[in-house]
Amino acid sequence: MNYADLFRVTLPETALEVAALLVLVVDLGFLRRASLKVRVAVAALLGILGCGAALWALFWSTGSANVWGFGLTNSHELLLVSVFYVGAAQTGILLLTAVTLTLLIGTSFTRHVGEYVAVVLMAAAGGLLVAGAQDLLVIFVGLELLSLGLYILTAFAKISGKSAEAALKYYLFGGMSAAFLLFGFSYFYGLSGSTNLANIQRVIAASGPSPLFDVAWILVVAGLGFKIAVVPFHLWAPDTYEGAPAPAAAFIASVSKVASFSLLISISLGWLRPGEGSGAWPQLAGTLMVLAAASMVVGNLAALAQTSVRRLLAYSAIAHAGYVLLGIAFMHGNLGQNGPSDFSRAALSSTFSSANAVLYYILTYGLTTIGAFGVVDVVQRATGSDKLDAFLGLHKRNPALAAVLLVLFLSLAGIPPLVGFWAKFNLFAAVLGVSAGPVPFALVALAVAFSAVSLYYYLQVLKRAYVMPAADETPIKAHPVALAVLVGIAAAVVLLGCFPALLQSWIQGFYPVI
Repeated sequence: MNYADLFRVTLPETALEVAALLVLVVDLGFLRRASLKVRVAVAALLGILGCGAALWALFWSTGSANVWGFGLTNSHELLLVSVFYVGAAQTGILLLTAVTLTLLIGTSFTRHVGEYVAVVLMAAAGGLLVAGAQDLLVIFVGLELLSLGLYILTAFAKISGKSAEAALKYYLFGGMSAAFLLFGFSYFYGLSGSTNLANIQRVIAASGPSPLFDVAWILVVAGLGFKIAVVPFHLWAPDTYEGAPAPAAAFIASVSKVASFSLLISISLGWLRPGEGSGAWPQLAGTLMVLAAASMVVGNLAALAQTSVRRLLAYSAIAHAGYVLLGIAFMHGNLGQNGPSDFSRAALSSTFSSANAVLYYILTYGLTTIGAFGVVDVVQRATGSDKLDAFLGLHKRNPALAAVLLVLFLSLAGIPPLVGFWAKFNLFAAVLGVSAGPVPFALVALAVAFSAVSLYYYLQVLKRAYVMPAADETPIKAHPVALAVLVGIAAAVVLLGCFPALLQSWIQGFYPVI
């Protein structure tokens, strides 16, 4: 692997970094005396164009790559690859980043808009690295680039004490999780003599798991569990979702989740699959099952007691992470050990179906959550609060905004025919289709039961928006661009729900023909 190959593979990340520098030059060099509205609009537009350039670079580099499988071509030490699920995940990261940047228009939580957009783009570059990495060192570098950006974005509302408090908690928890993750990675390197995920799997499959391997796995789960906010590593999420500026919270709830879960797909396709001489799968997948069940229970029950809609969305995110983690825990087929020629066609198709369901879920959830935070931000800026009672009479104060809220919250609850229903249906069907037995059935039953519980707290918000009278019927005005984006997100949620095959076919287009 030469430097030309490395540059080609990292071209999307390079495009984002160049765009970040361009935003800083334009904002600080040419628009210093312009009004805040102009600076926000220009910075957001340049950031969106940067995402578009990175998207073009992604398809160009993917189309010119001849890469298949678990990151292996002629070199077994390939660090960054374009395997079948990575293209869909990275495309989703770029599109969701662009959508979060549109929410910046009309806001005034900071005058340092150039720096804000630059940090968003650099964090997105870290997300691309995480999604495409097949090497422990690159994974850690990408996670830190993403995480450092998220810490900064959380603290960007300098006039808010909650923002500073949330950023400090996020940073402290993040530093501790990074230590666990790096310690676990060091054990994997010590056990295998390699930092490549595929090589580590070969060594473990050949020699069998050991107590040290189990310790390393637990450390890695602790580190990654923080990134996706699953129980018991979720304590940072409610304060961060409540205190961070709304565009930053939307970025944290969507882009970082897509990147982190894409990494977990990489691990599940290797370490979680049963292999010759390896009894690692039951212990590894069992750990994820316990975390998934705990997240579904704690997330949904804690959301019932919330009076802040932002904190409600945080606990909802914890529950949704549990649903996705359930799909990843059972993402295993009877895959062979010697590359594509050794793969069972039926097992491979089953694994692709599971990965498809997980990607479908996290991409649609990310889009829906961005819209939800956009609505909450408009209401909070108009009323000064994100409490449940701030949404009283919303259908009279802004009918379009209330309609968007209705569509998005019902989708998060999994009500048909919205896309959230198909996301859950596909995920649960994939779990039952890949693994038969009482354990997957019981966990899916638990997930369905708590999905019904989630409907209650989503309806608490909608009841105030549509049923309960408003104490103040002053119209709530939203910026035309922000309102258009939110309506577009709601329309996409309805369209993808009515035609779920659209997104499924698009994701499957990244997969090899089997």
